[in-house]
Amino acid sequence: MDWPPQTPQLQLARVHPEAILPRRMSDLAAGLDLCACLPGGSLRVAPGERVMVPTGWSMAVPPGWEIQIRPRSGLAKKRGITIPNSPGTIDADYRGEVQVILCNGPDEALEIQHGDRIAQMVVCPVALVEPVLVETLPESGRGSGGFGSTGGR
Repeated sequence: MDWPPQTPQLQLARVHPEAILPRRMSDLAAGLDLCACLPGGSLRVAPGERVMVPTGWSMAVPPGWEIQIRPRSGLAKKRGITIPNSPGTIDADYRGEVQVILCNGPDEALEIQHGDRIAQMVVCPVALVEPVLVETLPESGRGSGGFGSTGGR
């Protein structure tokens, strides 16, 4: 088996000339880090505030794939910074600039500078299913049992 497995290319186009190319921070990292694109400025995020942070990139995600935008674990642990719609999805037919919704924790203001690593993106396959209307669903062992219905702790 060849390693790594062949994956379709992700085409990226700069929306801003000073945008920093997304990159893996280790050889086998699942995500590519996204940087804030704020040339000549910064963005102050008050405690509890949500902001849209530009990355300076638009992308052509291959059909049958999506990009998931996820928080960086270090920012979440050290500063309480998260992505409220995590994982955010970039669909294969979206061509606008990728922006990241960041939510600041309740403790102190955050100052985001140009080039700060703000999130990570993971490219994932998706099943493009076709919805089918039926009168009844097939039976299953679980049935309609909801939260906590499978036991365990």
